[in-house]
Amino acid sequence: MSIEKTDTLVVGGGQAGIAMSEHLRANGIEHLVLEKNRVAEAWRSGRWDSLVANGPTWHDRFPNLGFDDCDQDAFASKERIADYLVDYAKMIDAPIRAGVEVTKAERTADGGAFLVETSDGTIEAKNIVAATGAFQTPVIPPIVPADTDIKQLHSFHYKNPEQLPEGAVMVVGAGSSGAQIADELNRAGRKVFLSVGPHDRPPRAYRGRDFVWWLGVLGLWDVAAMKPGTEHVTISVSGAYGGQTMDFRRLAGEGVTLTGLTDAFKEGVLTFKGDLRDNIAAGDANYAEMLDMADAYVARTGIDLPEEPEARTAFPDPACLTTPVTELDLAKEGITTIIWATGFRQDFSWLKADAFDEKGAPKHQRGVSSEPNIFFLGLPWQSRRGSTFIWGVWHDAKHVADQISIKKAYLNYRAPTEG
Repeated sequence: MSIEKTDTLVVGGGQAGIAMSEHLRANGIEHLVLEKNRVAEAWRSGRWDSLVANGPTWHDRFPNLGFDDCDQDAFASKERIADYLVDYAKMIDAPIRAGVEVTKAERTADGGAFLVETSDGTIEAKNIVAATGAFQTPVIPPIVPADTDIKQLHSFHYKNPEQLPEGAVMVVGAGSSGAQIADELNRAGRKVFLSVGPHDRPPRAYRGRDFVWWLGVLGLWDVAAMKPGTEHVTISVSGAYGGQTMDFRRLAGEGVTLTGLTDAFKEGVLTFKGDLRDNIAAGDANYAEMLDMADAYVARTGIDLPEEPEARTAFPDPACLTTPVTELDLAKEGITTIIWATGFRQDFSWLKADAFDEKGAPKHQRGVSSEPNIFFLGLPWQSRRGSTFIWGVWHDAKHVADQISIKKAYLNYRAPTEG
């Protein structure tokens, strides 16, 4: 049986794979993109029903196609984003094969290529780009046993309030997903508890500009690495309900009970660390720092943007902040569901190569692996803060495609004595 061959195989047909295809084509590199589900599947089935983008449509897009049917300051729905990615793939004529899963990739005996086993046969490729994204395998910490009467699900599997059994809900994790889900459930009339860990809490907008604009003019999108010790700090921001700052004091004032970081579970009682006030204070400091940086930029450049002193007016401290809850008896509180908004881990088990560290994370520089002819795309902080955003992954894809093209030119070099 003959084996199909291609120069570069891209694994993953989401925003990363589509961006990679555009830049590979621009470099004249033969390639193929494999997607185990539908194009942009994660936007359709891996998000809750009401999710919208965390950035406005003028910003969260590829450079060569806008959202012509949306207001530029609107936050596109998850279905609209998925349709946008499908349309973009068609526009660039990306060679995507949907419904084809990669199960194994390893080097050939001579090391000159990779044999890639898929659900639709074997492919030989000189290069592999792992573009499977940052949100692969949902992580639920082993705190509450699975055999309890409490329904437990990851935020990846949450769809809407009607999906859950009647009763109160414990949401663990106060990044964008956890905070937005807690807000939605509270608005739906559920009693909600929200476990808040370390987080950044930027203003949704300030002085007439969205925070993504401020990150741009302040150069913060291009920050190359997280500050040491902040690896577990999430960002809480929302485009829901027209876009609003995720203020945890506001949520508490509207009925959500805040707790510290979820710590342990025993005999029906969930306990929390005593860090709620510190976590809220750190989020407040991040918020104030953004306002200060924005004000300093206006003063320095003379740009005409209106002052907004009311942005520094804080909501009052709720009782759950002044007297933190340290434990909850789930049955007494009527909690029937726990939603774990606790992030994801990456899974590259299909790629049989010495390209990962002891924790399974890719060893790379801006997506170029330490292992020859292996590349990554869509990793958090791959080259900058913005790497996991649609526009950010497009720029990272250009760099990776350029590196593949440069390497190809070197390998094609022949000295005069070689004929």
